[in-house]
Amino acid sequence: MHFRNSGRRRAIFAASAAMAMTATAAAIITTTTTAATGAPPVCQQLFDDFSYSGPSDSLINQRGWSVRTNSGGPGIPGASWPASNISFPTVDGAKSLQLQASTDGTAGGTSQAEFLSSQLRFFEGTYAARVKFTDAPVTGNDGDHLVETFFTITPLNAPMDPNYGEIDFEYLPNGGWGEPSNIFYQTTWETYRPDPWEAVNTHTEQRQSFAGWHDLLFTVSAGHVKYYVDGQLVADHSGIYYPETPMSVNFNLWFIDSAAHSGGTSTYRQQVDYFYHSVNEVLTPAAASSRVNGFRASGVTHTDTMSGGGACPTGSPTASPTVSPTTSPTSSPTASPTPSNTGGPGCAGVASWNVNTVYLGGSIVKHQRSANGVPGGPPSGDGVHKWRARWWTQGSEPGWTAQWEDLGRC
Repeated sequence: MHFRNSGRRRAIFAASAAMAMTATAAAIITTTTTAATGAPPVCQQLFDDFSYSGPSDSLINQRGWSVRTNSGGPGIPGASWPASNISFPTVDGAKSLQLQASTDGTAGGTSQAEFLSSQLRFFEGTYAARVKFTDAPVTGNDGDHLVETFFTITPLNAPMDPNYGEIDFEYLPNGGWGEPSNIFYQTTWETYRPDPWEAVNTHTEQRQSFAGWHDLLFTVSAGHVKYYVDGQLVADHSGIYYPETPMSVNFNLWFIDSAAHSGGTSTYRQQVDYFYHSVNEVLTPAAASSRVNGFRASGVTHTDTMSGGGACPTGSPTASPTVSPTTSPTSSPTASPTPSNTGGPGCAGVASWNVNTVYLGGSIVKHQRSANGVPGGPPSGDGVHKWRARWWTQGSEPGWTAQWEDLGRC
C-alpha cells in the first residue's frame, strides 16, 4: 500500500523457479459459449473447496499448496507462523480454510498464519474466492491492527524490481497504516524498495465494515486489473501497475503492529470457502459463481487442469455486470481544448508533483497526468490540473489513482 512505511507484507516462497508463462502467448477468452465447430472451449482452471483433514494433509502439497511455517515478515517482527494456525473446519455449513492469528502485544506472544501456492504459475485470467472477514476477535480484547487478505504476488528480487507484481484484497477491521477504523483496500503494485521505503502502486478503498462472507473476484486481462466485491466492480487499475510475470496465490492473516493492543491475548480468525482460477479467461462474477456451483453440484472438491485443459462447464452467464464502480481510479479528467504544460495563474506558487516525494493528506500539487499511467511518459494533453492529496501517498500519479482529488485545471 502506498503509505506503508514499515513491516510491509511480503510472502516467502518454498519454490524459487517460476513456471514458464508469457502474456504474448495467452489468448484471452471473454465468453464461455461453445466454439463455431460445436466443440466446447478448452478450460484451464483450478478449483479447490479446501476439503483437507488438517495442515499436515499430504494432499495440500500434492495439489500445489503450502502451509507457511518459516519466520519473517510481514507483521510484528519475531512473530511465529505455526502450521497449527491453519485448519479446515466446517464454517456455516461449508468446509473452509481457516487462518488464525493471536497476539498478547509481544513478539514472542504473537502468531500469524499464511496458506499459499508453492509455484508461480498464476498470471492472466479470473481469480475468485469466498472469504469471511471478521471485525472482532473470537477471544480477548478487540482493537488490534489486523490485516485479512486474498492476493497474488511475485517475489521482489531486488529493490525496485521491474518484474515484481502484486494484486491485493486487504481488509483492516480496526484500521492501521494511519487509518482510524475499518477499511478495505484493493491495491495493484508495480514495484517497491524496502529501505528507504518507496512504493509504486495504486489503490482503491472502501471505509466501512466488511465483516461476514464476501465474494471476491479480480480479473487480469488486456492491461487492466479489475476488482469485484459481491458482484460489484469497485476498482479498475491499469498502466504501469499491470503485472508482467507469473505470481503465487496467497491468503494470510497478520498484525501490522501492537500499538493498539490493550492487554491479554486476542485471537482472530479468517475463513475461505473456496478458491477458483481460470487461465486466460475473463469471467463475470455470475459466471465464476456458476462454475463453482457446477463443481459442487457434481461433488467435485478439487480439480486442476491449468496445465492440460479440459471442457468448460456449460451454462455460465457471460453478460457484463451493469453496476458502475464506486470509485474510478482510472477515469480521465475532462479534456481541455487548449492543453498547457505549465498551468495557468491558478497554479502560481504550487509545486509540481514528483514521483519520489511523500505527500500528506491535504498537500496541493500541479500536474498534467500521463497518457498511459506511466509517470514521465507522454502527457495526456489534458493540461495541468491542481490536485489535493486525500491521504498519505508516494509514487501514485495524480489523474490515475484515487489518492488525488482533482481541483480543476489551473
